[in-house]
Amino acid sequence: MNLTKQILIALILGVIVGIGLTFAPDNFSSPIDTYFLTPVGEIFLNLIMMIVVPVVFVSIVLGTAGLGDPSKLGSIGAKTISFYLVTTAVALFIGLGLAFLLQPGQEGVFDVESADYQAEEAPPIMETFVNIIPENPVAAMANADMLQIIAFALFIGVAMAFLGEKVSGIHRLFEQANDIIIWLVNIVMMTAPYGAFALIASAIANAGLDAIGSMAMYMITVILGLIVHGAVTYSTAIWTLGKANPLKFYKGFIPAMSVAFSTASSSGTLPVSMKTAQENLGVKKSISSFVQPLGATINMDGTAIMQAVATVFIAQVYAISLDFTDILMVVLTATLASIGTAGVPGVGLIMLAMVLNQIGLPVEGIALIVGVDRILDMLRTALNITGDASAAYIISESERRKEEKSANTTG
Repeated sequence: MNLTKQILIALILGVIVGIGLTFAPDNFSSPIDTYFLTPVGEIFLNLIMMIVVPVVFVSIVLGTAGLGDPSKLGSIGAKTISFYLVTTAVALFIGLGLAFLLQPGQEGVFDVESADYQAEEAPPIMETFVNIIPENPVAAMANADMLQIIAFALFIGVAMAFLGEKVSGIHRLFEQANDIIIWLVNIVMMTAPYGAFALIASAIANAGLDAIGSMAMYMITVILGLIVHGAVTYSTAIWTLGKANPLKFYKGFIPAMSVAFSTASSSGTLPVSMKTAQENLGVKKSISSFVQPLGATINMDGTAIMQAVATVFIAQVYAISLDFTDILMVVLTATLASIGTAGVPGVGLIMLAMVLNQIGLPVEGIALIVGVDRILDMLRTALNITGDASAAYIISESERRKEEKSANTTG
């Protein structure tokens, strides 16, 4: 049985076990979660997180150096960031549209008096831009600060591209390091079915069916937004810009989506999503190595949909009307907030607090959705990494067509 089938079966079994544990008495379900599910899930997450920084650093250095002409980097960078900003804005409009259409929040249904949520402070946007350049690259790697790691790796890669044969020994060293990392990724992936089972079972057992039931309309709206964005926005982009069959794309990328669903971490899934894009979708290694790590840091369309729906939901619950200016502020703030926000579980709630503060909605309303956020976090992470892979595929195919055209012209 191939790995994809194993992971999907593990996810299904995890859902069944998780639902079963919600009906079991605490003295039975709690020890299972504490001594089995949580440790197995955390070991799997630690195994993946262990190789994230080496994967990002080595891949981007090799990818940048592999572009050959450093001017190519500017062109690919502009295409990547443009794709990410446009799709994030589209995701926000989809989320807002569905939230106003389906009206998931109703005044008087939820106990807003006892709602309490302490929002973590997110850094200002300008501070994020300034901090892209690391003072200490080693500290950036130790803290897994992805934007700083990417920036440092880009400098190294550009230097290697300029120096060429002079640094062929270092280039070979990075290639050998990449071989080691790929081998480690393959080993870690063997544990994915067990990790996926434990993580989903624990998430459902902890959320509880009562929490899921009371928030059903909110969850349906978010899930519908994720499906529409994946089925329409990405599929249209793959079909028109990538000149490919979207179904074939999704079929090839589903192993990475399954891992993203179980880990709820874009950064954590990065080694798997890059491997899958390169091997199953034929994305050029140099493109994948640049576009996907960048996307795991700044491209969060699934999170954008959740923020849009949650903002309207909280406004409806508190009976606060949103005008056109508020809606534009939601789109602008959420798009900018996605830049430089780490792709780790739960980060969407920090970004949501920024959005709510910007338009004057009570941050305490986040407490209403915390109970079901872990489940939705898993779903939106799967969409987030699909957006990264879509961008990598489209840019890779664009570069390939450009090279073929150039070869035909010179030939």
